[in-house]
Amino acid sequence: MKDLKSEFDPSGENLERATFGAGCFWGVEETFRKLNGVKSTAVGYMGGITENPTYEEVCQKNTHHVEVVEILYNTQEISYQDLLDIFWVSHDPTTLNRQGPDIGDQYRSVIFYQNSKQKIEAEESKEKMQSSGQFGKKIVTIIEPAKTFYMAEDYHQQYLKKRGLKSCGFF
Repeated sequence: MKDLKSEFDPSGENLERATFGAGCFWGVEETFRKLNGVKSTAVGYMGGITENPTYEEVCQKNTHHVEVVEILYNTQEISYQDLLDIFWVSHDPTTLNRQGPDIGDQYRSVIFYQNSKQKIEAEESKEKMQSSGQFGKKIVTIIEPAKTFYMAEDYHQQYLKKRGLKSCGFF
């Protein structure tokens, strides 16, 4: 497997990062990894209070981190709005701290924006989704600035692909 840390240097032209929390990061990563224009994905933790958290610490629910996927994408091949559209339909943004059978604040629905343009697009996208009535309930997704991304342990990276699975089976 390639060194994901080195892949996540968006110094190339037209490359940007996007970070989403939408439940268990295994399925979220698999959804985004397959998209044209997505150059690499990594799963990890963001938004908490502990430096360099481990999976076990995050699961104890006292670090306040979210399981996230960080995406490096080419803006000439896929837009941030396209990624937002996938984000909304790949999980239930109306459940607080839960996705399927996974319960806890590490599974909360969150968009971590990297810059002011992403913030505006995320807020507009959330409002559009809420106004559409598609989910029938209030969207509880949080939109906040990106914080330090802590890469999850290697065995979590591309977890489903390594095991020949297509999804976690929750939806």
